Amino acid sequence: MAQLVKTAFKEVKFVDCKILGLRFDDCNGFGMSSGIDNCTLNHSSFYQVKLKKNIFKNTQLHEVDFTLCDITGSVFEHCDFTGATFDNTVIEKVDFRTSINYSCYYSATGIKYAFAIALLPKSLLIYRVIGLS
Repeated sequence: MAQLVKTAFKEVKFVDCKILGLRFDDCNGFGMSSGIDNCTLNHSSFYQVKLKKNIFKNTQLHEVDFTLCDITGSVFEHCDFTGATFDNTVIEKVDFRTSINYSCYYSATGIKYAFAIALLPKSLLIYRVIGLS
């Protein structure tokens, strides 16, 4: 398996890639700025990664871990999140409108503007859902 320790992804475009089981949480801590289009990222981890304002298009994200990740302002167009984990993920201003199979669960500690995302129609634009204190 590839090691991403201290790797930095700035202004990187992944197109038509099959990236399985990578630990993006081992990357440089300054956050990622990338575009991901028509890729498979199954079983990867973005644990505690700052993914603000990233664009994911037509991407399969099965069993991907977004726990404690900050995806503020990101866009997920036509993505499949089957089995993905969004535990205490900051999803403020995130656009999931055309994506499928996502559900988000949050502990009750330090969360503002929270509601049961799993009960919302998938076509809803999620705007200012939580703000962690």
